Amino acid sequence: MSLSFHKMHANGDDFVIVDSRNSANPITSALAQRLGDWHRGIGFNQLAVMLDCDDAVARLMFWNADGSTLDACGSATRGAADRLMRESNTTSIALRTNRGLLTCERTSTGTISVNMGEPLFGWSDIPLAQELDTAVLPLADGPAACSMGNPHCTYFVDDLTAVDIASLGPTIETNPLFPLKTNVHFVQIINRKHIRLRIWERGGGIPLGSGSCSCGAAVNGIRRGLLDNSVEVECDGGSVTVEWDGVGPVFLIGPVETTFSGTIHDSSFRL
Repeated sequence: MSLSFHKMHANGDDFVIVDSRNSANPITSALAQRLGDWHRGIGFNQLAVMLDCDDAVARLMFWNADGSTLDACGSATRGAADRLMRESNTTSIALRTNRGLLTCERTSTGTISVNMGEPLFGWSDIPLAQELDTAVLPLADGPAACSMGNPHCTYFVDDLTAVDIASLGPTIETNPLFPLKTNVHFVQIINRKHIRLRIWERGGGIPLGSGSCSCGAAVNGIRRGLLDNSVEVECDGGSVTVEWDGVGPVFLIGPVETTFSGTIHDSSFRL
């Protein structure tokens, strides 16, 4: 058996695209974990599978490298949109995810813009373990929480270089307040249009960037009145733009690139 794939990245936030249109979905939790292994598989932050869909060009399903699933991945959504727009020679498509129907466009500069849907702020939407004000959580330093289809917890700090993300990140990710765990953001505000963001990603560790985390961090900053409605989010691997008017959907705009494509032939993957 064999599995064809495309390895891509968005400012270093790497992901794998598997095109399973016109065929059964080959990915299981165990297979995603095996493929995500940097030493024995392909290695990725997220895996996206493109499936047939009646009301969109494709339906996307996402996995983390630890084999867990997620409902949103801004980087891999942009990557899938890039490939599908090239395939159909168009500059706009719709993709179906568990977040709903997402409109994707190629901008005049070649970057990919995705309507990521409206952020959710209800405690049960994130979810939290109990009913709380999600604008200021009862944790040290009072972070904010929201959902972009996956949970986000945002800390605003004065000096990002002083934060030990490898130590703090997993502790916050697994705090009992977050029954499904959470992505953790550490944000230093450069000005009202520019933030510096570092991330502890749920199920993934410290990535060079993350589309949905960039959205969650910007949304929580706008929500608190700290940022304007269009924000440059600078991650370790590069910058994206997040736009939110405070009411409607969030727009994520940034580059994607294909690193390489290949086919795995290995009976141990049990495809």
